[in-house]
Amino acid sequence: MRRTVEEINEKIKSGDAVVFTAEEIIDVVREKGVKGAAAEVDVVTTGTFSPMCSSGAFLNIKQPREKMKIGGGSCRLNGVPAYAGLAAADIYIGATALPEGDPRNHNGRPGRFRYGGAHVIEELVSGKKVLLTAEGHGTDCYPMKRREQWIGLEDTNDAFLFNPRNGYQNYNVAVNLSKKTIFTYMGMLKPEMGNANYCSAGQLSPLLNDPLYRTIGIGTRVFFCGAEGYVSWAGTQHNPSAPRLENGTPRKPAGTLALTGDLKAMHPDWIRAVSFSGYGVSLSVAIGVPIPILDEEMMAFVSVTDADIKAQVVDYSRFYPYGEGTASLHEVSYAELRSGAIEIDGKKVPTGCFSSYAAARKVAGHLKDSIHSGAFFLTQAVSPLPAPSAL
Repeated sequence: MRRTVEEINEKIKSGDAVVFTAEEIIDVVREKGVKGAAAEVDVVTTGTFSPMCSSGAFLNIKQPREKMKIGGGSCRLNGVPAYAGLAAADIYIGATALPEGDPRNHNGRPGRFRYGGAHVIEELVSGKKVLLTAEGHGTDCYPMKRREQWIGLEDTNDAFLFNPRNGYQNYNVAVNLSKKTIFTYMGMLKPEMGNANYCSAGQLSPLLNDPLYRTIGIGTRVFFCGAEGYVSWAGTQHNPSAPRLENGTPRKPAGTLALTGDLKAMHPDWIRAVSFSGYGVSLSVAIGVPIPILDEEMMAFVSVTDADIKAQVVDYSRFYPYGEGTASLHEVSYAELRSGAIEIDGKKVPTGCFSSYAAARKVAGHLKDSIHSGAFFLTQAVSPLPAPSAL
């Protein structure tokens, strides 16, 4: 049994496509087997809604009558620095950017970092205006040297989210073996392995349902923060050579996606700023990717369960835990993580997750409904992502 993306799109157009979410398909495969399910199902939808620090927005701001060259000068949005080393009216606001003077500590206690680039992006998507403050050196064609103006998305010619690294294919489980509490991008970690934090939608996560990147590639259309978006490149830190299980899923951080989408079409329900005590700010991003069932192998991939996916427990109190030299304390399944506690060396450690499984389920369900209604069609990738050479 083989089918093509074009054939699936024809079935979507006629209203005959059979679509399940990555959570629902598990029971279908248990009932009918991989071969039986593959013969009947056309698309499986995935979803995630998680903090993704490597995110940001490009804004092309409309010029006043007397124009200004923002590029090469300084620029802030609600006091948050934006990168202006582009053309005259293009800026990039990073999700983790912080205003000057935002304290790391307050009265000896970790600061909350209550506002940053992610909050600016969320406010713009919510229809609010933010204060643009820019300074430049002035030129004959761009004489204005200072600009201060309240702007919203309606005051931009173009605004799009461009996220260099989203949708991580698996990630570490963070613990702290030191004797003091530490504050990280994986949240507060209690001393002496007092808790374990992780961040993944597991069996609903896009790249864990296409572990070898057979269908997800450059040009893949995705649900992106309430709008349509696209995979524009392999994400930064994309690491297809990470060790894998027999089912293809990586045991360590592996693939990532660079994503692009129209900020003006996004919805505030699906893009949220978050603040981590003692660390900084980030942007929670909703991503849903449809997986076309081209053959039985793809059906086997999308029926992966939390019990079939493993992650490494890593001590975050030492040097930055990333790369081939990272030592794992233990390997656990996502089923164990979602149970609320894992056991390491005889110690029961409570777990917490920064990725909302409930929201991921909603993303996958929304994408399923959009495909059923004929509002969302699949795309054939124009180029594959770098993939593992072998399992």
